[in-house]
Amino acid sequence: MNTPLLRMESITKEFPGVKALKEVSLEVYPGTIHALVGENGAGKSTLMNVLSGTYSHGSYTGKIFFDGEECRFGRIKDSEKKGIVIIHQELALNPYMSIGENMFLGNECGSFFRINWNQTYSEAKKYLDIVGLNESPHTLVQDIGVGKQQLVEIVKALAKNVRLLILDEPTAALNEDDSQNLLKLLVKFKSEGMTCILISHKLKEVEQVADRITVIRDGAVIETMEKDTDEINEYRIAKGMVGRELNDYYPEREKAAPGGICLEVKDWTVYHPLYKHFKVCDNVSFNLRKGEVVGISGLMGAGRTELAMSIFGRSYGADISGDLFINGKSVKLKSVKDAIAHKLAYVTEDRKALGLVLTNEIRPNITLANTQRVADFGFHLNKDLERAQATEYSARFGVKCTGIEQVVGNLSGGNQQKVLLAKWMFAEPDILILDEPTRGIDVGAKYEIYTLINDLIAQGKSVLMISSEMPELLGVCDRIYVMNEGRMIGELSAEEANQEAIMMMILKSSGGK
Repeated sequence: MNTPLLRMESITKEFPGVKALKEVSLEVYPGTIHALVGENGAGKSTLMNVLSGTYSHGSYTGKIFFDGEECRFGRIKDSEKKGIVIIHQELALNPYMSIGENMFLGNECGSFFRINWNQTYSEAKKYLDIVGLNESPHTLVQDIGVGKQQLVEIVKALAKNVRLLILDEPTAALNEDDSQNLLKLLVKFKSEGMTCILISHKLKEVEQVADRITVIRDGAVIETMEKDTDEINEYRIAKGMVGRELNDYYPEREKAAPGGICLEVKDWTVYHPLYKHFKVCDNVSFNLRKGEVVGISGLMGAGRTELAMSIFGRSYGADISGDLFINGKSVKLKSVKDAIAHKLAYVTEDRKALGLVLTNEIRPNITLANTQRVADFGFHLNKDLERAQATEYSARFGVKCTGIEQVVGNLSGGNQQKVLLAKWMFAEPDILILDEPTRGIDVGAKYEIYTLINDLIAQGKSVLMISSEMPELLGVCDRIYVMNEGRMIGELSAEEANQEAIMMMILKSSGGK
């Protein structure tokens, strides 16, 4: 093989009490897609932060060579000048600026004294078309969903002079069709000479596009596999990641007849909070029984998240109408506090903006939704009890951290997700709404979450799961509802459901409300 474009030699990175990287070496060759895989906290993102200059030279040991030249990046701008661009797992967009403004923020079109707005928006539209994002570049980022925001991050990177594109979980927020379109783009970029490093927990995608795959576990390289040379499959990759055999992605659950209806929604209509004449949920009806996992499938923009948030104490939407019943009783949940009081919990798809307080420690994040549980007489916070409970839940959910006083924003994305799940389980809900619960989580942690869901069902609790990964819904759910264009268009039993049936239902329903 030719000379590597990138060579990282014996990279070691330490944080207080933790050695995140242990003598890691990596070679990436030009015009290839090189995948990095590993469990949450394995060191993948840390290694890329070293490469990109997020962790400056001197904060780690080891050497970086790019195009044969040793590099000592002090900041991200230094690596970008070399053509190394990183898209982080957590979005870094200004919600109050337009798509076009975000795309060229720090890379403005025009002169030093004056921005050329016509060029900005025409260039933005060109890149939006490349990734198939059908939005005006004048649209504010706060007015588009998380999936579309991820695409904006990608076109923002493409607008720079990229030679090595690093993508950290780029398809985590995308549905299957959009993910495939993105992967096709990466293959196209590769054919044009671009080099990519892809961090992903979606092993099928890795197997599909990667030329080389490096497995990292506990801060060390386990092995690097090469397409057409090594035997590569999901099970081999998963075994390297978790250090044990994983023969089935979905733990078996003893199926029992579900109980009575615990949650029922009738004729639920929600309007967009800004565009008052636009219905995001149109006369939606569905139900959930005790001891049952029910999924909601649909394409990005179908209205699934808007439906869940509007049910959860009207935390989204305007002019909400319809009827909501919990355990057969009509309820009016006017706030999140009301929803929690009725034993309802919602695990958001956007943990960074809506789920966690990233500047706070793990301890208060876990107890945040049910502080009365760690308060004396319901008023005075018992810090010893809070520490004990936070420690127990952190361990139960396998959060990799230095301790419960570690700031949540310093955790990996997957470990942040575990803290979010622990937070809502601490609230002791009977009905749990999971919105993309395994987004950005590795295969081992996914198995743990599916096991948790099974445990909840065994306790007689109920789960409503929203997921863009159809195999996940098919592997976990007892029934699946399908949404499209704000409407509930069908229902399938576990026996009837498959990817083809769901997509055909969506295609037949398209064409207007």
